[in-house]
Amino acid sequence: MASEQELTSTGYIQHHLQNWTFGQHPDGHWGFAHTALEAREMGFMAIHVDSMLWSIVLGLVFFFMFRNVAKKISSDTPSGMQNFVEWIVDFINENVRGSFSGKNDVVAPLALTLFVWIFFMNLMDLIPVDWLPMTAQLIGQYVFGANPHHVYFKVVPSTDPNITFGMAIAVFWLMLYYSIKIKGVGGFFGELAFQPFGKAGLPANLILEGISLISKPVSLALRLFGNMYAGEMIFILIALLYSGGIAWGVLGGFLQLGWAIFHILIITLQAFIFMVLTIVYLDMAHQHH
Repeated sequence: MASEQELTSTGYIQHHLQNWTFGQHPDGHWGFAHTALEAREMGFMAIHVDSMLWSIVLGLVFFFMFRNVAKKISSDTPSGMQNFVEWIVDFINENVRGSFSGKNDVVAPLALTLFVWIFFMNLMDLIPVDWLPMTAQLIGQYVFGANPHHVYFKVVPSTDPNITFGMAIAVFWLMLYYSIKIKGVGGFFGELAFQPFGKAGLPANLILEGISLISKPVSLALRLFGNMYAGEMIFILIALLYSGGIAWGVLGGFLQLGWAIFHILIITLQAFIFMVLTIVYLDMAHQHH
């Protein structure tokens, strides 16, 4: 009985951590994966549909929310939403002015977009772990006739390394673009070759500066992914307590509430750190050595 319960708990965790995947099956046809094994067999080119769906939806929510406030902006009687949006914009501007010494009209809008978008994606972690996946299972079963055990639906895009690495690589390409634009090709590669030990330390310079350069997008992506993935895992483990009876369910409720309150700080802090590091990296790209 204990092994059966353990298997059930393991399957529950694995089901919640599996993405809704679309890709090419080994026999050549394209379609959705019905098991975690099929998803792995699809390889690198598979698409995590749920991560893409929620990241796009939340990006549109951010866009239309801020656009709606901008269209109705008033200096006489500002609404509560306008005050909230203005506070966020002022907060971003202060951080950009404090961390970015160059002149670039792209940095502040980029920082605003990253902060709000990542915050919205992280905020999905506060939705009870079973609500949306179970809704997806019911829709798949009764609308499309699918096996509910084959319906996967992760709702926190920032727990998917494809999403975090996608944003980090975009920031990385901006770093490279502005480094070459501001310093020129020779200046950029000169920094890699002659810093920090000068011409005498050419091989060591290339190794150290190359590792430092590559580590920026890697650390940027893994920091966000690791923190959000760990937070989601804790919510899933707490949810397992509800299957242990009334006493364990009450304990799970208190633990879930406490972790959710603490997690509000984590989801905000991770969005802030990603934004600040982006500003700092772009500032480094604009500096001349």
